[in-house]
Amino acid sequence: MRAAAIRLATFRFATALHGLPPETVVLILAVGFVLGTFPVYGCPTLFCLLAAVALRLNLPALQLVNQLTSPLQIALLVPFARLGARIVPSPAAAPAAWKLGTAALQAITGWFVVCVPLGILLYASLVCWLRLRPVDNRGA
Repeated sequence: MRAAAIRLATFRFATALHGLPPETVVLILAVGFVLGTFPVYGCPTLFCLLAAVALRLNLPALQLVNQLTSPLQIALLVPFARLGARIVPSPAAAPAAWKLGTAALQAITGWFVVCVPLGILLYASLVCWLRLRPVDNRGA
């Protein structure tokens, strides 16, 4: 069952990216990974929609990368919040609603500190890799 799900995801991803230039595919991967790990539930989908419109990217491919990174969003929520708590201190005596807002702010701060630089590094390294790899002209 798991192998069938992996093949289906790979097939959909391959068809969503078919015919796109390699630089666009790399940008879709980097933006989808960064926005897909945003620590507030529901926001990555909206952010990917806005990024696809702003950057003129393939929306289905970007949303697919977003959905594939959703387990990372859940797994990284606590580490992002802990990192953000070191940067943005929480008020000592605050109502429960303020604590939830502060926790979200701390998680977003941790995400911004980690994922945005990693996304830029991922994009730059993959573009460099694409430019340095030999071109295979046997299929043409």
